[in-house]
Amino acid sequence: MSILEIIGGVMLILTCILAIILCLLQDSKQQQNMTSAITGGANDSFYGQNEGRTKEAIFRKVTRILLILFFALTIALNLYLAFKG
Repeated sequence: MSILEIIGGVMLILTCILAIILCLLQDSKQQQNMTSAITGGANDSFYGQNEGRTKEAIFRKVTRILLILFFALTIALNLYLAFKG
């Protein structure tokens, strides 16, 4: 095993673990759907207008970035191993 393979494997494991943790930290949207069904789905509250700055929005963005990084690392590492030898 080369150093590049070890570094790639460690990075894959770290991104996978971080993505799993962030997914588990996110709230489910079931409560929000029930509330919007009762209220008609209006998003006029202060919370609704600043949704991009909330903790949940940040979790979603970081999770999305980590998963994109995970898939890119997986493809890059497999291409490296395929053309290495």
